[in-house]
Amino acid sequence: MTGAEWWDLVPERYRERPEFAYVGDDRSLPRVLLLGDSISMSYTVPVRRLLAGVAAVHRAPTNCRSTRQSVSELGDYIGDGNWRVIHCNWGIHDITQSDDTGACQVSVDEYGRNLEGLFSRLLATGATLIWASTTPVQEGTPKRSGADVVRYNLVAEKIVRARGIVVNDLYSLVVSCLTSLQPTQNVHFTDYGAQILADQVARSIRDALRVPTAPPSAACG
Repeated sequence: MTGAEWWDLVPERYRERPEFAYVGDDRSLPRVLLLGDSISMSYTVPVRRLLAGVAAVHRAPTNCRSTRQSVSELGDYIGDGNWRVIHCNWGIHDITQSDDTGACQVSVDEYGRNLEGLFSRLLATGATLIWASTTPVQEGTPKRSGADVVRYNLVAEKIVRARGIVVNDLYSLVVSCLTSLQPTQNVHFTDYGAQILADQVARSIRDALRVPTAPPSAACG
């Protein structure tokens, strides 16, 4: 993808954000794609830094939000393929509750169906696929429930295990120290929390590329 093609896909509101900078390819490096919502946006830049000289780390040209949105937009996200590793996550938007009914934006049954379709298309690229579990939320977080995070993660994990997809368990990584990484009742993390996530994402990608794993630069606690 050329720079002009990239900027045509990036929404104007994201064009000044560093995670959406155009990334060219180095023919000597494997191509890696990050797919996901704003949680993945927060760790994109530190993952690129951690994998400098190891991989060319790209991301989707927008916030992937829910599985429903991604089903319709996946072609723009993956482009012409040729990916060695694709690291993906969906969930935080799917579980967002309606102001009117309190129901999740995407039902758990639709979530499972959408994931099946997304994984089929991603695996067809020939890339090694890594699924990251949805990160926890504190109780009292507006429009989200911690119980729904667990419920949707269980559905996703059953699907990925059956397909032999690699699991990057970000949920377990942060659940015991959530309040230190996500100090307000919000789904987003501090810069330090984003670095914690980035360390594990980068390690999972290094493992998939069979590259020796560097020691973590931050620790949860």
